[in-house]
Amino acid sequence: MRIRIALALLLGAVTLIAPVAPADAAPDHVRLDGVDVALRAGTRQVVTVNRTSGYHARVSLWSLKDGHWRRLTQVTDGRIGYGGLVPGPRRRQNTGTTPLGTFELPWAFGMHSRDAAWDLRYRKVRSGDFWVQDNRSRYYNRYRNKSQGGFRWWLSGSDPNSSERLSDYRSQYEWSIVIGFNPHQVRHRGSGIFLHVNGSGATAGCVSAPRWFIKSLMARLDPDQRPLIAIGR
Repeated sequence: MRIRIALALLLGAVTLIAPVAPADAAPDHVRLDGVDVALRAGTRQVVTVNRTSGYHARVSLWSLKDGHWRRLTQVTDGRIGYGGLVPGPRRRQNTGTTPLGTFELPWAFGMHSRDAAWDLRYRKVRSGDFWVQDNRSRYYNRYRNKSQGGFRWWLSGSDPNSSERLSDYRSQYEWSIVIGFNPHQVRHRGSGIFLHVNGSGATAGCVSAPRWFIKSLMARLDPDQRPLIAIGR
């Protein structure tokens, strides 16, 4: 009996110091920093967003190495939407809510020219570039220049279908990583959910983090590693 107890205590101690969340425990699912992550085939990079209080969140970058998920870096001054968190399928446009769930991080845009160190597909913001939020447009939830037409770019900001002129947010969108929310363009569900640089307070539904952290993600995220973002409570 004493031998079994001693062995149990030893195994318990090992569990405490072992790398978090063995990757082979559940190939399609893992829990990192209290956030459920629905993995994709080939995913080896994950950003987790764990709400701490109000619109504040802890944001971490994880990497799969030697069969274990390891946290590379973390910030405590992340932000979410002023409307809080809501399951992705229940989200509504213009509510200031951030969607819960796991989403891809497919590409990025920003105010700078492309850096050779970045692996993510990237687009520099030009004059007249918008993120379309016009529910009548076939380009809803897409990046488009007003010269291309196809959406009502002239609508005032008070109109619920007004699109977002990206150059109006030069600080927040200095570097902005697209979150793959609502890729099938379900109208009124929401458009333009990004991972970007912190502003002065809560976001309108995006996730934000300190400037240095977003800049570091631009150099670290690799599309070959199928990066994801997992947003939890």
